[in-house]
Amino acid sequence: MAGSWREAKKAAEHEGLEHVYHDFDAGTYGACRADERQGTFARGVFREHRCIHMPASFTAEEMEEKERKFLAENPGWREG
Repeated sequence: MAGSWREAKKAAEHEGLEHVYHDFDAGTYGACRADERQGTFARGVFREHRCIHMPASFTAEEMEEKERKFLAENPGWREG
């Protein structure tokens, strides 16, 4: 897990992964494969977390700006 887009990008580069994400339900950032989703299992059912995924090829600054823009355009999204 990472604490920022910058740390997540470094992890993606180190591990050769295509995407980075900000998991709002877990409060973490991370790196993953393009088709991987974050979530938890509860009573045998997978519950997908609310995440913003981006290609690891973006700069950390681009990721931060795109996240700010998305959240500004979708003010209720954070609350689920």
